Amino acid sequence: MITKLQDDINVIEKEKMPQLSIVIPAYNESQNLSELFPALTDVLVKLGREYEIILIEDGSTDNTVEVLRGMIQADAHIKMVEMLTNSGKSNALNVGFSLAKGDIVISMDGDLQDDPLEIPRFVEKIESGYDLVTGWKKVRKDPLEKTMPSRLFNKVTSMMVGLSLHDYNCGFKAYKRNALKGLRLYGDLHRFIPALLFKQGYKVAEIPIEHHPRIHGKSKYGIERYLRGFLDLITILFLTNFKTRPLHLIGGVGLIFLGLGGIIDLYMTVLWFMGDRPIGNRPLLSLGTLLIVVGVQTFFIRVDVGNADLAAGQPGRCFEPCAPGGDTR
Repeated sequence: MITKLQDDINVIEKEKMPQLSIVIPAYNESQNLSELFPALTDVLVKLGREYEIILIEDGSTDNTVEVLRGMIQADAHIKMVEMLTNSGKSNALNVGFSLAKGDIVISMDGDLQDDPLEIPRFVEKIESGYDLVTGWKKVRKDPLEKTMPSRLFNKVTSMMVGLSLHDYNCGFKAYKRNALKGLRLYGDLHRFIPALLFKQGYKVAEIPIEHHPRIHGKSKYGIERYLRGFLDLITILFLTNFKTRPLHLIGGVGLIFLGLGGIIDLYMTVLWFMGDRPIGNRPLLSLGTLLIVVGVQTFFIRVDVGNADLAAGQPGRCFEPCAPGGDTR
């Protein structure tokens, strides 16, 4: 009798486990979130699956925290993590992904530019056999100074990574939860999630989505993000191509230095034997010797990349709906 009761409890708990997890980083988006959640909830209820909404409040300076606290009291599906400082979108996604329990995880922005009505299309596409489905803002409602550099950025990234996408930077994505287990983001690497997963062998697809203009607030990113993006692209290429064999990259550079230094010093030696002396005070000899020393040192550099869980050390407080009459946890 006890065993049967325990089995019943297990079945009930299993049925209540979310099938979908919606992860939304938020920074100074109080007005947008108030309008987003009724539309988002309506779509998820009509979809007919158990779901959870995980909000990462990333150190906002407006009243976003107060708005979200009100939401978690009114809706048992909502959880909130309140970061104590603004840690950036990559770390916010790290935290959200680590808390997600659904088999399918969807990330979206809280600025009303991502349309919740697209969620069923993401779910359908990922259930057709993909590990990551990323959105493509085909008709983008942003100013020209953002769209033109973005097109160039996407073309360069597609060429260098080997994965052709129109919109690497789109924050509206769907993932199989298993694909996120080994993903660690820092800096601005959230822009390169498709590249990171593609290089690990996961199947990536892209679907065109509706994009809305920003109504409230202002963009958190300026033109400088493209410079950071280029540097992060170099990081991605290193992590994906040379993570397990860094000496193939650094050693190649060292061999070039050794070769150049050897040629220079050989040339200086020939001059010495031909009677062109002294050579010890010549800058060219110093350059050759320096290149040889640097070239040798590259073979002794220890490279340690990609293994630290950078999100683990970030402080934050997790909030879930209160039991009746209880305190917020």
